Amino acid sequence: MSAEVAKNARELLLKEYRGVLSTHSRAMPGFPFGSVVPYCLDERGRALILISRIAQHTHNLQKDPKCSLLVGEREADDVQAVGRLTYLAEAEKLGDPEAIDAAAERYYRYFPDSRNYHQVHDFDFWVLNPVRHRYIGGFGAIHWLDQITLANPFAGKAETGMVEHMNSDHAKAIAHYVALTGLPDSVPAQMAGLDSEGMHLRIGQALYWLPFEGPCNTPTQVREALVYLAHAQEWPKKHASPA
Repeated sequence: MSAEVAKNARELLLKEYRGVLSTHSRAMPGFPFGSVVPYCLDERGRALILISRIAQHTHNLQKDPKCSLLVGEREADDVQAVGRLTYLAEAEKLGDPEAIDAAAERYYRYFPDSRNYHQVHDFDFWVLNPVRHRYIGGFGAIHWLDQITLANPFAGKAETGMVEHMNSDHAKAIAHYVALTGLPDSVPAQMAGLDSEGMHLRIGQALYWLPFEGPCNTPTQVREALVYLAHAQEWPKKHASPA
């Protein structure tokens, strides 16, 4: 398996923030049941979802945790010519209070409105433990991948601190990232998250993943990358893509 193929598949997962969750129907045995869910990635690079206890897909997962998440590039003229990923997984509801708190802290940054209905209604965090992936990068570029996830070295306090610092003290730098990559600027962007390969900006309800020029595995490397981009005249290598 090419490391580059796995990287491309993972980047698609980072660029998007919603997909079709397919579960085994409890009400209609033998039939797959598809529903749209937003997601972000947890500290281990797994898809993290927040779903209602009364939802059909939740009932289905409680009976059979085997599922898949289909993620594809949005707004494509030809959906068969662009990337898509089928993420086969075993779903697991989070039960440990510390794990739930960590999941909530990151998920709320990506989807702030979820804080309200999570607290008012019966919602739970689930992670999708990957089993295998089917990645199609375009015509003829078809691959089965066993491993594409990458742990986030900043998960927890380090990420929270860097994100809060950028949003509080470096709004001009974030605005420069937006201008540099041609993202919508109708409302100010907020940084939502950081990983070793890039950062997520939230503009209104939409999320965008911006890749770094190279991998960053320490807070110092992230700072250097962010400072470099704040003074750059063009985005290096890859342009931002809708997440």
